[in-house]
Amino acid sequence: MIKKGEYQGKPVISLLKKEDDRFPFTFGHSKAKMILENLEEIKAFVAECEKTAPQK
Repeated sequence: MIKKGEYQGKPVISLLKKEDDRFPFTFGHSKAKMILENLEEIKAFVAECEKTAPQK
């Protein structure tokens, strides 16, 4: 789930695990661009972590 908002007059986006998430992951335009520029590396990181993480 996402929410869009503003911080100090600039647009931000927040990623929430659930609607009442107390600690969302919030970032602005510059960090969003950095994420998109490195999306493949982030996907590889997630896949690597999921292979080595203990099963729940």
